Amino acid sequence: MIVYQSTKQGFIDDVISNKIDQAIHDAFISKLGRHVGASERESWRVSMRYMRDVLNDDGVPSDSGVSIEYQIPQTAKRIDFVLTGQGDTDADHAVLIELKQWSKVNLSDKDGLVDADFYGGEVNHPSYQVWAYASLMRAFNEVVYNEEIDLHPCAYLHNYIEDDVIKNVFYSDYLEKAPVFLQGDDEKQKLRDFIKRFVKRGDKSKIMYRIDGSRIRPSKALADSLVKMLKGNQEFILIDDQKVVYETALSLARSASSGDKRVLVVNGGPGTGKSVVAMNLLVRLSQLGMNCQYVTKNAAPRAVYEKKLAGTYRRTEISNMFSGSSSFVDLDENVFDVLIIDEAHRLVGKGGQYMYFGEGQIQELIYASRVSLFFIDEDQRVTWNDVGTADEIKTTAKRLDAKVYETGLSSQFRCGGSNDYLLWVDDILQLRETAMPILEKSKFDFRIFDSPLELRKAIESKNDANKARLVAGYCWNWVSKSDKKLFDIVFPEFGFQAQWNLNKDGASWIIQPESISEIGCIHTCQGLDLEYVGVIIGPDLLVRDSKVLTVPENRATSDKSLTGYRTALKVDPEAARQKADAIIKNTYRTLMTRGMKGCYVYCTDKETAEYFKDRIKAISE
Repeated sequence: MIVYQSTKQGFIDDVISNKIDQAIHDAFISKLGRHVGASERESWRVSMRYMRDVLNDDGVPSDSGVSIEYQIPQTAKRIDFVLTGQGDTDADHAVLIELKQWSKVNLSDKDGLVDADFYGGEVNHPSYQVWAYASLMRAFNEVVYNEEIDLHPCAYLHNYIEDDVIKNVFYSDYLEKAPVFLQGDDEKQKLRDFIKRFVKRGDKSKIMYRIDGSRIRPSKALADSLVKMLKGNQEFILIDDQKVVYETALSLARSASSGDKRVLVVNGGPGTGKSVVAMNLLVRLSQLGMNCQYVTKNAAPRAVYEKKLAGTYRRTEISNMFSGSSSFVDLDENVFDVLIIDEAHRLVGKGGQYMYFGEGQIQELIYASRVSLFFIDEDQRVTWNDVGTADEIKTTAKRLDAKVYETGLSSQFRCGGSNDYLLWVDDILQLRETAMPILEKSKFDFRIFDSPLELRKAIESKNDANKARLVAGYCWNWVSKSDKKLFDIVFPEFGFQAQWNLNKDGASWIIQPESISEIGCIHTCQGLDLEYVGVIIGPDLLVRDSKVLTVPENRATSDKSLTGYRTALKVDPEAARQKADAIIKNTYRTLMTRGMKGCYVYCTDKETAEYFKDRIKAISE
């Protein structure tokens, strides 16, 4: 999405008239629907003056295009400044410029990172950052890819005096891909010359409008890319905090000794790339010869990854890479160099699940490895026995004399890259009050349907890439498990009937082509991504007088997520109801954030449906 757009001359006029920050801010409100703080407006005012000076050259065409704060589709990331135009031939060029007001950073020993005290730690080197953004555009945007628009990333640090850090040879690979220009007239001229190498004529073909209106190429599925990754291909470009977490984890793994146990807790919400970072770490650590495993309690992600690898790797090789969280009882200490625990919020304590007889999975995982990497989203705890919280992990780590590190992921790749949608989901489910009570303009496709038949038809129409599925709250018993002729979810008034996912597919249900006719639940989709998800909200979540109520008694008896609720209800009714309330709301939060492009919803209760409709505004725009 283009926030501010003009020609070079129009941009210079806005800067000279001292209204550039207001123009960008007005466009920001109009396009993105939100305001920014005074500090960001001041940074626009300052940096754009420097860009005016750079562009104030007859060699840069006055009708070249200027786009500011361009939001990369499918992400929440924005490119500061883009200059577009044609070269000597009719070829289209776009110069991507990352603007920083930095004056000093320190050298890092981690690839692509610098140590920035003012950010409180390590961040991406500007060259890596803007090169990664360009790589995303090349990967996702069909116009950039098919029409061969040349992208030229660079960074401009107009307050930075050259030292032995920012252009250090350690960063030479990224500096070559995206040069950095610093303070001073000589550096300003170098940036000007860099631009003029590519943009020699005006933007006659509306390059950024074409890019912005382009279809988005299908995103790479992690499972589909795994074989190539294990063979050494770089399938995913890690951006911003993903790169920081990846390099931090690698550094801990390389430096830890058997007597120096370490734990890294990585907090991240839906679509922030937890599994992508985790799988990249599994591949890289395996290449380094370390004894490591990818661990999840939930079988669905493991089953999908293992099925994708079948036929390329032997079963023994696959089992050595992936493991369930119950497999570490009574192991010797430090058997593994590194354990990568994805979906760590699903870990259980002592006596926490059927056929698990250990003392607690967090303790066992930390004990069994020199380095334990926990990827966690506490708001995705969806069963009574889930104990995976950051506090519990840190407390257990300290008890085992492990040094604890904590970091987070915020880069958004799901829900159309819309943080607004995620905030709205939290607000509408009354998990927490946010600044998004109404879902307004959004590229994320959210709809409410009045009929389950319409919902199913809409999801089937989006299933070209086998990445659209129906899911539901677990409010209907699994009667088809023992009698394949029966249907589990039936709405006679609509002539609708469907079965839960068949047990013949097990945890790999979500990738089976024929499973589009079935309905999944939280246990078969958590930890996995779809392009479009259709969610049936059952009678365990109701809205009365604008208050979201949860009804644990309306859950199916065949669902084990609330096992322990009735016993706890006798001991402490208020605490038991609060815990069940959070589990049910977290379940629907998780289901409603599985889709990368869209979420379609049918509510079995009419008042609940009207509540959702009332909280949507101008979605058609």
